[in-house]
Amino acid sequence: MKQLEGKVAIITGSTSGMGRDTAYRFAEEGAKVVVTGRSEERAKAVVEKIKASGGEAVYVTADMSDLSSAQKIFDAAMNAYGTVDILINNAGQLSLTHFLELTLEEWTRILNVNLTMAFLLGQLCAKVMKEKGKGHIINIASIAGTSARWGATAYCTSKHAMVGLTKAMARELGPEIHVNGILPGAIHTAMLDSVGGEAAVGGMIEMSPLKRIGQGSEIASACLFLATDESSFITGQLIRVDGGVDC
Repeated sequence: MKQLEGKVAIITGSTSGMGRDTAYRFAEEGAKVVVTGRSEERAKAVVEKIKASGGEAVYVTADMSDLSSAQKIFDAAMNAYGTVDILINNAGQLSLTHFLELTLEEWTRILNVNLTMAFLLGQLCAKVMKEKGKGHIINIASIAGTSARWGATAYCTSKHAMVGLTKAMARELGPEIHVNGILPGAIHTAMLDSVGGEAAVGGMIEMSPLKRIGQGSEIASACLFLATDESSFITGQLIRVDGGVDC
């Protein structure tokens, strides 16, 4: 039997990178996937690929900086499938603006996308999961959520806060709901490519015992573990998937 047979999973930011790979993996394991992203073209492509492989999925186009999108995504999932079993708060936006140049507008946008949407969707989905007596919420933070990175004030702040949110949610939503986080290191994504790809993280590659960047499929594997009963005694934890850069 597939590990997620019949489960409904909302995966934000799932039209590219880690989120897309996770959507594909979850669909392979039998989940009904709610795909979200800003681009309808990319969202359709993900859903079509899932369906072509025998899976089930719907998509929602959403701008994660618009907080009203939380209700839109939740309603789409409920209208399509009537429930939610798994929420993966993966959508994120990078900011490389130095502290003294950072505007309130950019600060607010980054925190909305990287943190507040996770809070809002978490509230909506947790109510359903509580009623069902079971659920999994997985928050994608970053290794930038455990130590500061120079020139990334808003991003680091949002990811530090995601770490705190994950622990607080786990404390308050148990025992029915498991809440855990993943701290990716340098992963091959469009976000990484936008700042120079592997060349931009050469130092991290050198620090890693594995001497390479990670792949979105490796984040998907961690998400799958946390979304199943294989992790039944794990909650409130942050799992580093970073190639051992801080080991």
